[in-house]
Amino acid sequence: MPRPRPVAPPAAQPSPVPASSPDPSRWGRADDDGTIHLITADGERVVGSFQAGTPQEGLEHYARRFDDLVTETEVLAARLEAGGDAKATRTGITALLEGLDTASVVGDVAALRSRLDDLVGRAESGVAAAKADRDKARADALARKEALAVEAEKMAEDSTQWKEAGDRYKAILDEWRTIKGVDRKTDEALWKRFSKARESFNRRRGSHFADLDRQRTVAKERKEELAVEAEALADSDDWAATATRYRDLMAEWKAAGRAHRDTDDALWARFRGAQDAFFARRNASFAERDAEFAANAEAKRTLLAEAEKIDLSDPDSARSALRGIQARWEDIGKVPRDDIRTLEGRLRSVEEKVSDAADKQWRRSDPEALARLDQFRTKVTQFEAQAEKARAAGDARREAEAQRQADQWREWLSAAEQAVEQR
Repeated sequence: MPRPRPVAPPAAQPSPVPASSPDPSRWGRADDDGTIHLITADGERVVGSFQAGTPQEGLEHYARRFDDLVTETEVLAARLEAGGDAKATRTGITALLEGLDTASVVGDVAALRSRLDDLVGRAESGVAAAKADRDKARADALARKEALAVEAEKMAEDSTQWKEAGDRYKAILDEWRTIKGVDRKTDEALWKRFSKARESFNRRRGSHFADLDRQRTVAKERKEELAVEAEALADSDDWAATATRYRDLMAEWKAAGRAHRDTDDALWARFRGAQDAFFARRNASFAERDAEFAANAEAKRTLLAEAEKIDLSDPDSARSALRGIQARWEDIGKVPRDDIRTLEGRLRSVEEKVSDAADKQWRRSDPEALARLDQFRTKVTQFEAQAEKARAAGDARREAEAQRQADQWREWLSAAEQAVEQR
């Protein structure tokens, strides 16, 4: 029975092998008894017989069978050209080539053989290229898994970016599963390296977080102690010492490290709340004190205005008035720091003026100074009397001498009086 003709795919191109159907007698002949002969360069060979019709119809039948082989050949050629499986295509071409010597066909077998030989060569090249591609893919896959194993080992050795490294190990594992083509033995060895590195990293990470948990526990205990002390100090009225202790507690808090976040936040709220309560009380106290000091300063300014009006002409009364002002000054109390120097300076100025007035009065009443003045006056009187007596006696020389002495002592008296006044 005639074989069904294979249908060539759309990609198949016209064959360089001439079709036999248009002129089958060019490639064969039919005997009257229906025997079909193939004519070749080496002679004829019987390819079959045909009893279902005329000898010519038999020749045409075997020509169509040849054309079917040509079609199969071009289908394989198109597949090869399209980049199909070169090995499978080579198998198909080889099968056609090996069966060509005994094929029951009529056509240009030599041309078909040449075409198949050419296609075998091209298929061999395709097989070699495919092998090279597979070898390269295997080499690339091997290199990539080797690189991933090295990266995993490096992270296992020294990485402390725990989350990032953990995420990277997951990404490496996902990528690892997509890499194919490494031989089983090598793949297992690389997998052992990766798995060992990952386990080592996980142990280091576990140890780190265990240590961190211990540190956080210690930090929690220490911060609880600091919070308790801070709360105990919140009601203290020893402003300076307590403020200093709070500064020390803050330094100790920072040095204690961090507890677990929720616990740390809760302890900090307690610590900061106690600290804020203390400083709020201190600020309120300081504000009250500052208001009191400001009122004291105003009272002292009023007192200074009174002191600066003291009458210095009577030093004793002035000293008495000043003592009263000084007593009231002390009773008023403290003033703001910025006002101390100005107010005290004004008071010292008044005190110095009162003291100077008293000193001046004392100098004016000095017995020795007054005795000298009386002595000088006595001398003036004596010499004026001598001059008057000499004038009455008509002794001009003695009068002039006595008058000169009287004038000299008067001059000394005047100088002494001025000195007393200026003391």
